[in-house]
Amino acid sequence: MSDAAQTSKPRGLNINWRYIWYQISRSPLMMIGSSIIAIVLILVIFAPLFATHDPNAISLRERLAPPSWDHFFGTDEVGRDLYSRILYGGQQSIAVGFFVVVLAGGIGTLLGAFSGLVGGRLDTAIMRLMDVVLSVPSLVLVLALAAALGPSLQNAALAIAIVRIPFYVRLARGQTLLVREMAYVTAAETFHAKKRHILRWHILPNIMSPILVQTTLDLGNTILLASALSFIGLGAQQPTAEWGAMVATGRNYILDQWWYSAFPGFAILITATAFNLFGDGLRDILDPKQKAR
Repeated sequence: MSDAAQTSKPRGLNINWRYIWYQISRSPLMMIGSSIIAIVLILVIFAPLFATHDPNAISLRERLAPPSWDHFFGTDEVGRDLYSRILYGGQQSIAVGFFVVVLAGGIGTLLGAFSGLVGGRLDTAIMRLMDVVLSVPSLVLVLALAAALGPSLQNAALAIAIVRIPFYVRLARGQTLLVREMAYVTAAETFHAKKRHILRWHILPNIMSPILVQTTLDLGNTILLASALSFIGLGAQQPTAEWGAMVATGRNYILDQWWYSAFPGFAILITATAFNLFGDGLRDILDPKQKAR
């Protein structure tokens, strides 16, 4: 095989799992984040196994009961078990996070990589459109879109995803401009490889490291933002169990029944923090400067 052909061979994303585990074991914060994420995911995915009550079962005789052996986190205003509702509510909150990063990350990465690869007027048009979206404060735009689409958790997730797309576009485009100058991409262009071939086999596999870090960090931020939308009434609606909506309802009883808002609020806090810790550690692992040390 010629040198040019070898140079143009797709590099792909080589993952050294032993090295990654070594780096994770060296980072106490990432170990903590990974452990918390694992525990939370197990609890919410297998919520029917861990829940002690039906999350929607009403028992007016036990309304606003304090934490006890029968109700670990107490009950709400109609006697529903908060512990069980928090477990099932985690399915909603975390699902929104994954939906947003998959949709926004997928569309934004493809669009940004394509824009950086083709260049020219199309690149300029795409980036000017992204600049227009980014010129509006993210929270304001999310609120406007969620209100326009209607109050529901699905619409809130779609609004967040739309607002997050430009961030991935800019990140992917910047990485593509760097990779496009590499020898293997130049060789592929010399042999008149099609754009989609270059994009699939040369660009995307080599820009995924910062994209993965960004998606991990966005998981925590999305959970917070989705909970905020539910808190103000633009997200999950009753009787759906969702952390932000539970905090919103519990604030009416915060002085006497502190557990109503405290436990779902703590679930939001610890989950978002865990994803941020994991994202910071992943960034250190995938950083080439860290590898060179």
